[in-house]
Amino acid sequence: MADKCVETVLGPVKASELGVVLTHEHLALDFDKFYVPPPKLLNEFVNGKIDLKNVGVLKQYPYGSKYNVRFNDTDSAAAVLEDVKFYKKSGGGTIVENTSHGIKRDIPLMQKASRESGVHVIAGTGHYVALTQATPSLAATEEQMYNLIAQELTVGCEGNPSVKAGFIGEVGSAWPIEDFEKRAIRATAHAQEQLKCPVSFHPGRDAAAPFEILRIYLEAGGDAKKAIMSHLDRTLTKDEDLLEFAKLGSYCQWDLFGVECSYYQLHVPTDMPSDAQRIDKIRLLRDEGAVDRIMMSHDIHTKHRLMNFGGHGYAHIINNVLPKMLVKGFTKEEIDTITITNPRIWLTA
Repeated sequence: MADKCVETVLGPVKASELGVVLTHEHLALDFDKFYVPPPKLLNEFVNGKIDLKNVGVLKQYPYGSKYNVRFNDTDSAAAVLEDVKFYKKSGGGTIVENTSHGIKRDIPLMQKASRESGVHVIAGTGHYVALTQATPSLAATEEQMYNLIAQELTVGCEGNPSVKAGFIGEVGSAWPIEDFEKRAIRATAHAQEQLKCPVSFHPGRDAAAPFEILRIYLEAGGDAKKAIMSHLDRTLTKDEDLLEFAKLGSYCQWDLFGVECSYYQLHVPTDMPSDAQRIDKIRLLRDEGAVDRIMMSHDIHTKHRLMNFGGHGYAHIINNVLPKMLVKGFTKEEIDTITITNPRIWLTA
């Protein structure tokens, strides 16, 4: 059987050459709308740039610094380039860049990072949450959304016509799911059904959200086996919910590795798990015979998580998490399935 190819920002690449894949990352995005003021006592620590005096505070209140959430300036771009190079040096092969319409993807930066590092970078298409959309976009019909997605997957991306998207994602929704977001999910399903392409979803911060997204997607014709449900770290925190959702057939993704702060500013009632607890959830699914439905990533989208700003960086899973998984009873073959085989199968139609 011929080796299938995957579209990257530098052109088609054989799937067998992808190597270790991070399936949910960002190299640049506009996250300004998610700024959350920190406690007043800490205001003096979160103004201005990141240094040793405030990086500890930012790890607790990352969305409380406007500089930290600005992930599309020259400072973050320079740090991202260095980080991607270290990811390659650590054994990384591919980054799936999940910045979609609404949060301003930067394809030229993706290309620059790929050229300078040797890491394959795959661009996404589709639509992020309604909160981030300009007024004209909010009025888009399902057909218009579908046409944009299909155009970017088969012909070329808006603003960068020489580059094709390699997947649809991240397709974002809040909770409850807004009408715009429901149209985006259905348009995604129609495109997936037609093109057999991979899809990645961002659910709202409620345990019911992943189930409702998949219901809308499946009813509109989408294939569960080609879909990733992201952010299960902060969404399906109860074992029974996770095991029930896993029966629906999509990939289950833990993509906040490196976030070691139980206080979650964007949804305070949620106890954000540690990396060790994330591994335990993955092991639960592994023990149920579903190792072939598991994905892992970091979802880096703020400066403080980059190594140049005192963070863990894109190589964190490779250098720190996978060794811990071996300690917790995973085999090398299971780890390769999660980090190499599953992403390759998901990405190839």
